[in-house]
Amino acid sequence: MFILFRHLLINSKIRETDSEIEVVSRAEFEIEFFPEYWTVLNVIFRSLMTLLLSSPDVSPAEQEKLFIQKLRQCCVLFDFVSDPLSDLKWKEVKRAALSEMVEYITHNRNVITEPIYPEVVHMFAVNMFRTLPPSSNPTGAEFDPEEDEPTLEAAWPHLQLVYEFFLRFLESPDFQPNVAKKYIDQKFVMQLLELFDSEDPRERDFLKTTLHRIYGKFLGLRAYIRKQINNIFYRFIYETEHHNGIAELLEILGSIINGFALPLKEEHKIFLLKVLLPLHKVKSLSVYHPQLAYCVVQFLEKDSTLTEPVVMALLKYWPKTHSPKEVMFLNELEEILDVIEPSEFVKVMEPLFRQLAKCVSSPHFQVAERALYYWNNEYIMSLISDNAAKILPIMFPALYRNSKTHWNKTIHGLIYNALKLFMEMNQKLFDDCTQQFRAEKNKERAKLKEREEAWIKIENLAKSNPQVRLLFYFSLEYVTLNRNLTKRIIIQFDCSL
Repeated sequence: MFILFRHLLINSKIRETDSEIEVVSRAEFEIEFFPEYWTVLNVIFRSLMTLLLSSPDVSPAEQEKLFIQKLRQCCVLFDFVSDPLSDLKWKEVKRAALSEMVEYITHNRNVITEPIYPEVVHMFAVNMFRTLPPSSNPTGAEFDPEEDEPTLEAAWPHLQLVYEFFLRFLESPDFQPNVAKKYIDQKFVMQLLELFDSEDPRERDFLKTTLHRIYGKFLGLRAYIRKQINNIFYRFIYETEHHNGIAELLEILGSIINGFALPLKEEHKIFLLKVLLPLHKVKSLSVYHPQLAYCVVQFLEKDSTLTEPVVMALLKYWPKTHSPKEVMFLNELEEILDVIEPSEFVKVMEPLFRQLAKCVSSPHFQVAERALYYWNNEYIMSLISDNAAKILPIMFPALYRNSKTHWNKTIHGLIYNALKLFMEMNQKLFDDCTQQFRAEKNKERAKLKEREEAWIKIENLAKSNPQVRLLFYFSLEYVTLNRNLTKRIIIQFDCSL
């Protein structure tokens, strides 16, 4: 029986040019053979099965050569999707070889020599840089990590070991960025960033660590990495609104922002205002909001003068009809208030507490509850106490009204607690607000009464007008005609069916 085996064996060699060392790959080829030639494949993998890098039978001079040979042989790719049960023996051979190399590079020193760098990068690229499959749910409801099962990568037994090996390579004490920068370049980083759209959370986690290590070791790539992450965010916000790796990229940025030198560069401030803050308006915010809030707070801890534009942007993007998203905004706002400077708080307190008053009045009890929890925060209460003359007149009407009208009893208790704190804070101001609220209510009642009396007068004048009966007659005829016409249309529609 004829068997066709497609075998990718990429045999690399080094060639020196005028300026740099270049990796040259031989052409991909196919091996076509009959069953009796399985020995050919067996020979190809023989060293993977029998020769161990740390074996006493291998001299130090031969270890580098054997290491390179294993790296090249691990460039063989296997089918895990269309035929997962094929080549099980050889899949296990490759897995064992990768495991051995992970152990070898972890527990041995001076094994990362200059010829190893292009081989490692090439092996990683061959195994990892691939076209990702289409999204399993491109236009459906947003992915819920607590409810939906992610689509896992079928070739993960091999991919995981390749990621682990490459991370050990980057973290090795023998690793020299000056040598590696010839091979880990902008193109490599761009292809790495494209993989962040993988649906497999395990792969995205490894990618996050890998990119963070590259950012830390290659100073020349830092600006490029930040720029490309910005581009991913721009496409996500303004074009696709779909990307699987936003949370992981934000997590990397959280560490990067934490290391920014002071004073902040203008480009970093622009990144906050033009990229991070617009991420709040995307409908899938819940997937990455904790990481986004962390990045925003990191910026405010670095530069408190950014507080006003940040808070005003949050109020601008504040959700109107999406209550769970509103709760997320309230969570983030409390994190911001925890680090806000009193001088910056004064600039934003009035629009901020007008929004909180709306939240307290929300019929969705979780929104009202989350807003009222602010009164359990000692630092926020100290800020409110220092500015009670401005804040209490804004909050009092919403608190007092909902203490009597809100449907949820838990909200009643929280409102009474907030009113009690305001009363203890400044009794005179509280009494003034109470009187002012009652005066406003009396004005509203008087205005409502005037409006009702005005309508009664208009009705009486209309009734005394001799043309009213004629107008009423024509109106009745018009309504009757329309009703008959509607009935006729419905009957015709039924007959046509």
